[in-house]
Amino acid sequence: MVHHFGSLIAVDEVSLRIEPGETVGLLGPNGAGKTTTISMMAGLLTPDAGSVRVAGRSMLKEPMQAKRHLGLVPQELAIYPEISARDNLRFFGRLQGLRGTDLSRRVTEVLELVGLQDRAKGPAKEFSGGMKRRLNIGIGLLHRPTLLILDEPTVGVDPQSRNAILESVEALTEEGMAVLYTTHYMEEAQRLCDRIAIMDAGRVQAEGTREELVSLTGGADTITLTGAGEVAEAETAVAALPQVQQVVRDGFCLHLTVRGAAAVVTQVVTAATRAGMELEDVQISRPDLESVFLHLTGKALRD
Repeated sequence: MVHHFGSLIAVDEVSLRIEPGETVGLLGPNGAGKTTTISMMAGLLTPDAGSVRVAGRSMLKEPMQAKRHLGLVPQELAIYPEISARDNLRFFGRLQGLRGTDLSRRVTEVLELVGLQDRAKGPAKEFSGGMKRRLNIGIGLLHRPTLLILDEPTVGVDPQSRNAILESVEALTEEGMAVLYTTHYMEEAQRLCDRIAIMDAGRVQAEGTREELVSLTGGADTITLTGAGEVAEAETAVAALPQVQQVVRDGFCLHLTVRGAAAVVTQVVTAATRAGMELEDVQISRPDLESVFLHLTGKALRD
């Protein structure tokens, strides 16, 4: 898929394939092109080049048939706050073609799946942020889509609701649903996703399982320095050390990619403090998805 906004190439030859029962994570810093990619997949934007197929149906040539197989849960809540969770589900279910006993049965199933069966009758405006998110997900599930797109579904929710959402996603894939999941929380991607695509500057920079992606770092370690004072000067100082392969500054943190962290951490700390950084914490970590993300994009995930 390709999409331009004027002279800006927002999405540049992105290709994704999601199999039934598989959760694919789409990770990238802000401005990477994730939202534009999702919008094209959902039929909200038309690709300038390329195509989208859902369950074998072309989004361009057969948009209504393709969308019947698609569930989209956007970042922004799409619910009616003045009516109950059950009435929200019944309303959206009718829009999706459900009727009669099939609609009633499906509403009950979805309320149980998203953990709202005990709050089905109260107005949605009285829900917590996490409960509203769960209702939003339930609406996207009503018509049993082949592919469910979840765009940062846990933003701003409490830990209990967040865990309930993650458990719901795990249950969906066990039932054979394909899921595309975007998130700014690396631990969610590690827990849920069978494969992960990392986007930056409109392109998929790498795609694979967690183990395949971690291998891209070449076994390098990460040293994270947290503190105050002259952080920018410390960044320059540690970057000049021969053992340091990369430095990414994230506010008052410096993330260093190095080989053999245990052997070089003393030199790193010395260089940073001499440059005027007042260190509060030093951490060493082995390669993980966060390391891969920093390695490929030069940014922290939430940037």
